[in-house]
Amino acid sequence: MADLFDTPADGSTDRAPSGAGPRPLADRLRPRRLDAVIGQDHVLGPEGPLGVMLASGSLSSLILWGPPGVGKTTIARLLADETDLAFVQISAIFTGVPELRKVFEAARIRHANGQGTLLFVDEIHRFNKAQQDGFLPHMEDGTILLVGATTENPSFELNAALLSRAQVMVLNRLTPRDLERLAQSAEKELDRPLPLDGPAREALLEMADGDGRALLNLIEQVMAWKVAGPLDREGLATRLMRRATKYDKSGDEHYNLISALHKSVRGSDPDAALYWLARMMKGGEDPRYLARRITRMAVEDIGLADPQAQAVCLQAWETYERLGSPEGELALGQAIVYLALAPKSNAGYAAFKNAMSAATKTGSEPPPKHILNAPTSLMKEQGYGEGYAYDHDAEAGFSGQNYFPESMKRGVYYTPVERGFERELKRRLDYFAKLRDKRQGG
Repeated sequence: MADLFDTPADGSTDRAPSGAGPRPLADRLRPRRLDAVIGQDHVLGPEGPLGVMLASGSLSSLILWGPPGVGKTTIARLLADETDLAFVQISAIFTGVPELRKVFEAARIRHANGQGTLLFVDEIHRFNKAQQDGFLPHMEDGTILLVGATTENPSFELNAALLSRAQVMVLNRLTPRDLERLAQSAEKELDRPLPLDGPAREALLEMADGDGRALLNLIEQVMAWKVAGPLDREGLATRLMRRATKYDKSGDEHYNLISALHKSVRGSDPDAALYWLARMMKGGEDPRYLARRITRMAVEDIGLADPQAQAVCLQAWETYERLGSPEGELALGQAIVYLALAPKSNAGYAAFKNAMSAATKTGSEPPPKHILNAPTSLMKEQGYGEGYAYDHDAEAGFSGQNYFPESMKRGVYYTPVERGFERELKRRLDYFAKLRDKRQGG
């Protein structure tokens, strides 16, 4: 799979031999040196991890993790050139165990003859655990130097054993400035400017969505048009469809965006929260999943600081179920705004986790006998219910008795904050604590 491209610093490009068929613009602009790759200086620069490796002559196996069209394949090819290794490329989508055996055998023969092999594995996360394990002995004995490319989070998709033998390099999506440099390289290669005015040019870069290969494909389409003068945004939009937003409802992008939405709500930023909600909806996320997660936010991050928040979320969820899309999605948006602006407290969430931890530690400690029911005479003889104080009959409706196991120190799990309705709950809690100390002391 091709990746990111740029014209080399000396202006030369990787041109097809005379008589060859036409080549896509993306292929013609493939860099011939690592310093010509756009947008990955944090990895390839002199102080970047790959730059340091190459300068010291100690290249190790790598996992290149990044979105499509940012240079993964190109970097792998150029690393082979920099190190005089034989370059072999396979795709996990089309390669099975028999093909892998042939690749390893050929690499073993090269190794015996004094040449190493850089094995580039595209979409490496698509190999199963057993297939990933198959690389390990060949990496350890030096038969291959593995360079894997993945768009998915390696922490979730790759074996720990494989990750322990390779360094993960994170490649960034291209910025608008990176994409502009790429567009200028394309104009230089094609020897004419894009037939777009300034705003239309910006719109074209936006359509690429950080993907260099996509941009060059779009440019190739635009350059093929016969137009009298520069097109504006509207003219571009009528001729070119916007790319679908990159979003995988079961992949890394899904978890990144729901995390961004949740943290924007927690950070009391309704505008950012609405943006991430819209991003997920535009990507095709199931609104019912969003309704469930929004309700979870109300329980976890707002809690009793605003008891109404949970009800707002449940009402929004019900409204969506009754109206459907797209009208019902507005209710989810309104719930997000409410949550973002509500007072925040995770005291209830933390209290529940603390209580669960205490329950795990104390095992099977029985309740104190005075709060056990005694429906039989035997149970009464054992002291069940003896000394129980009925709170409704006590002064202020509060007896102050102990309700924890007798062998257990009283736990304190719920600590409300001085925000929203929990300010009132804290006042009540402090009142009961003082009254309990007084009753128990008496």
